[in-house]
Amino acid sequence: MANMHEIKTRIKSIKETRQITKAMKLVSAAKLKKARRLLDQTLPYFDKVKETIADILAHSENIRSPFFDVRDINESKKKGFIVLSGDKGLSGGYNHNIIKLTEEKLKDSPDAVLFVGGYMGRSHFIRKNYNVDPTFDYPIQNPTVYRAREISEFVIEKFRSGELDEIYLVFTLMHSTVKLEPIFTKLLPINLEELRKELKTSQDTAHKIDDTIIYEPSPEAVLDVLIAKYVKGILYGAFVEAFTSEQSSRMTSMDNATSNADEMLHSLSLHYNRARQAAITQEISEIMGGTEALNR
Repeated sequence: MANMHEIKTRIKSIKETRQITKAMKLVSAAKLKKARRLLDQTLPYFDKVKETIADILAHSENIRSPFFDVRDINESKKKGFIVLSGDKGLSGGYNHNIIKLTEEKLKDSPDAVLFVGGYMGRSHFIRKNYNVDPTFDYPIQNPTVYRAREISEFVIEKFRSGELDEIYLVFTLMHSTVKLEPIFTKLLPINLEELRKELKTSQDTAHKIDDTIIYEPSPEAVLDVLIAKYVKGILYGAFVEAFTSEQSSRMTSMDNATSNADEMLHSLSLHYNRARQAAITQEISEIMGGTEALNR
């Protein structure tokens, strides 16, 4: 059994670590609430964009847009993956899961260009010599609409210019604080039929369509602008989901670490009390032995 000094040192160290994990849990909880609040504040704007897109699609059967342009399937498609990982560690399996999903998809597309947001993912893929775009260097912390707009303009330009034929988005969706799901979804080109289906099922737009609205200079031109905003909305939502998922995972990890620290402190307290009792018993025995020796 360790002596009392060693046990006291361990107890002190664990208490200090427990204070850190408890503080990190509280910080993550506060950041999570803030990010969710920001997303709720911007949702009405993106909902209005969806309604307008639904209106145009409802009145246009053969509408064309470069965002719906599916490149020739016989050609070797150039793919890009936008991967949203975490900026920091100590978040359980969050970063591992998103990296694992990306590497599985890269087996089918080894030449895909990676646009990695978040330090943890970027450092991993660079270390493993994947094709990482060095100019794409964005944090996940504190997502903003302005950052989403900058990134959407960046990826749309890559798609329009033909530098990339398909762009995918890899991020973590937070269903609840205990259920986080890594997602792999196509961002561009947009499947027109799936878009029609999504807007009709997820938004009740039928009663909001106005036949008197005229789009100038043309529905196609307006749709191009709206689709760009739609992509921005998807990216902003993905950034918020990634950020909140990271905070949720870290909050859970730090809560577990704090609980483990409490258990260790309880166990060490028992060991300390036993060691202290043994030391007291030994001192009494030594005193009694010394007294008996003097009385002889």
